[in-house]
Amino acid sequence: MSEALAPLRATLDRQVIGHNDSKDALLLALVCREHVYMEGPPGAAKTRLAEVAAHASSLPFFFYQLHRDTRLPELVGDVVLERLEIEGGERIHHRIEPGGLLTAEICVLDDISRAPGEALNILLRILNERKFGDSPIPLLTAIATGNPMDDDYYNEPLDPANLDRFALQLRVQGLITSGDHDGARQLIDRYADGEVVEHPATEPVCDRQTLDALHARLADIAVPDPVKGALLELFRILVVEYDCSETNALLTDRSFLVKAIKLLRGRALLAGRDRVEPADLAVIEWMTTFRVPADVHEKVPEVISRAIAGVS
Repeated sequence: MSEALAPLRATLDRQVIGHNDSKDALLLALVCREHVYMEGPPGAAKTRLAEVAAHASSLPFFFYQLHRDTRLPELVGDVVLERLEIEGGERIHHRIEPGGLLTAEICVLDDISRAPGEALNILLRILNERKFGDSPIPLLTAIATGNPMDDDYYNEPLDPANLDRFALQLRVQGLITSGDHDGARQLIDRYADGEVVEHPATEPVCDRQTLDALHARLADIAVPDPVKGALLELFRILVVEYDCSETNALLTDRSFLVKAIKLLRGRALLAGRDRVEPADLAVIEWMTTFRVPADVHEKVPEVISRAIAGVS
C-alpha cells in the first residue's frame, strides 16, 4: 500500500473486518476518481465500508438512502422560486440552490436500485458528466450500493448501460457466506469483548491534497507494451472465445481502452510502483462483474492468466 494511503487503509481494517477486495477497490476509486458499485445482501458491510472511507478521507460528504419516492431535489438541493421583472410584467421561475450531490466531493448512494427512473436517469448523468446543467461539480467518487437483483429483494435490475457509469463493480458477501471464518471469529470476539461501538467516530486520516497529489502522479506511471498486449489479448478472448458481444455484454471502448489504463496505473501506484506490471490486470475482474455474463465473469481470472501467458 502506498504510504500516503496506509492510514486510510488501516482505518478501514480497524472498523470493518475482512472485505479486503472492497477496501482495495474503494482506495483505487479515490485515487483514480472513479465511481464504485457494490452489490450484496443486507448486513454485508457495504454501507459501513462506504461511510468509513468517506469520513476518514476528510472530504465534504453526502449520504442518501434512495427509495421509490426519491425526488431529484432531495439529491441536488432545494428548489427556490424567484419572481423576475420582465418587460410587460413578471415571470415566476424556479432554480436549484445547490446542495447534496452537487456540493460533495464523495457521496454514498445507498440502495441505488430502488430509485425511480426519472431521478435515477438524471443522477447517473450527473455522475457521468461531473456537472449539473452547465456547472461543474466537485465530486471525486460516488459509492453506490444495492441489494442482489432477485425476487427476494423486490429490486428492478439496473440497466447495464447505467451500471457502466461505475468503473469498478463488486459483488459483496457476508463473512460467513464468503467462507471467511477467521474474519467471522474476529467479529464475534470483538462483540464478546465489548470492543465494538455501535456508531464509532471516524477520525480524518487523509485529505484532498493527498488524493490530488496521488491522482496527479497517475500520468507518470509507465504502461509497458507487454501489459498493453495482454490487455488486448484479454478482450480478444472474451469477445471471440466467450462470445461477449453487444447483445450480452458491455465491453465499451470508454471503459476498457481508456478507464482500464487509468485503473491499471492506479493499482501500480497503490502498490508503490512507478510501472504497471502484468499482475495489475487483476483489476479487470472488478471491471467485468456486471459487464459480462455471470458464468463468463467466473472465468475472468483464468482469462487474465491466459492473456498474460500469451504475450510473455
